[in-house]
Amino acid sequence: MSPRAGKNTGPTPHTLAFVESPVQLLNVLEWAYARELHPGEEPGAGLTLVVLSPTDPMTRGQLRRMAELARREGHTVRWEEARGGTTAPFRTIGGLTGLLRRAERMVMGDPFSRYVQLLLTITGASELVVVDDGTATMEFVGQLARGERLVRWHRNGGRSGPRDLLFGPVSAAARRRLAPGPDRRVEVFSSMPIRQAPDGVTLTPHVFAWTRERFGPPRVKSSADMVGTSLVETGVVDGDRYLEAVRALAAAHGATRYFAHRRESTDKLHRLAVETGLEIVRPDLPLELIARRGPIGRTVLSFPSTVVHTLPLALSGTDVRVAVCDIDPAWLTEHASPRAQGFLSGVTGTARDVHRLAAVSVV
Repeated sequence: MSPRAGKNTGPTPHTLAFVESPVQLLNVLEWAYARELHPGEEPGAGLTLVVLSPTDPMTRGQLRRMAELARREGHTVRWEEARGGTTAPFRTIGGLTGLLRRAERMVMGDPFSRYVQLLLTITGASELVVVDDGTATMEFVGQLARGERLVRWHRNGGRSGPRDLLFGPVSAAARRRLAPGPDRRVEVFSSMPIRQAPDGVTLTPHVFAWTRERFGPPRVKSSADMVGTSLVETGVVDGDRYLEAVRALAAAHGATRYFAHRRESTDKLHRLAVETGLEIVRPDLPLELIARRGPIGRTVLSFPSTVVHTLPLALSGTDVRVAVCDIDPAWLTEHASPRAQGFLSGVTGTARDVHRLAAVSVV
């Protein structure tokens, strides 16, 4: 294990990357690989990946597997127990302050993260890079272009709570820092269909070149696989309606496996297994890598999510078909954000190289 970032040993890194999820770490690896394709540069030189570790065991396990892949690529990985008790954030930020102020470039996976927003107010980097954090990247770029405060799409549109008000000045300062200026370059490295970007922001296509170079091609099975979503856990979709939709979709397309999202609850997954007969698979790596390594179903079924954009890229050159099922507005909970239906429809409607399925009938 590389030393904790807080120990601040060795020379100052050229680039500091902050990740909080396995997918963010994967996309930093993809960004570093894409930069190496440009002659005359030494991208990746001095790249230090700082993992701001969450407490969720499944996410931590995937992050450790991804960290090993990063080390094999020659990158330095520093693991921070950033949420290990009430004093952990102070230790983490205190240990990173010197590195942040001296680093030339800061790469981040989640500009909505309060941790990342706080780090943005400290950094002296002249170049900021945002790599994909799923469909949230689309919302981030749109909000930045419109000059809005940074709010996750699935949050309810009600009044801000006390913590939001307390953190408001930090969030506003981070949003200003993410705007390009004469002395600051901003890049968004994305596989998402971004339609609106602020002037001066560089959009770099993310095509999963590293994933396709390092893994596969996969063995393709004749059956179908299904990709899970955390829309129930985030309070967007009703749990009973979701289960019925999964059952109907699996029966219609002959799905045999269900790849669980890392945030899906154990109780929900147990119920899915019992009531649908699907084999529940908890991936130990991001789904793009799992699918590329194989075996994978000839058809991959999904509800609106990041994978309808990323899997066709990761599986380019194979015979796998990605099919996306729309979310019926009747499935939404009363607590869902007013923006939820429009955002989910946009995720589906802008997906390239996927087969679009109508919402299944749920009683």
